[in-house]
Amino acid sequence: MSLDRMVLAFAGLMTLLSVFLTWYVSPYFLWFTVFIGFNQIQSAFTGFCPAAMIFKAIGVKPGTAF
Repeated sequence: MSLDRMVLAFAGLMTLLSVFLTWYVSPYFLWFTVFIGFNQIQSAFTGFCPAAMIFKAIGVKPGTAF
């Protein structure tokens, strides 16, 4: 799996996790969902993605976007 697909899968997983936590644990986990969305938007404009940096450091093969 390339880095691009890994980042997209991770973002989707984190979004689903935040919705699950919001539903079953506390409505304050909605802020986690907001953070994920904000991070995706800023990554689209700046190209800076902390998840991509971590995945790259552990040896995931590069893609075209990151």
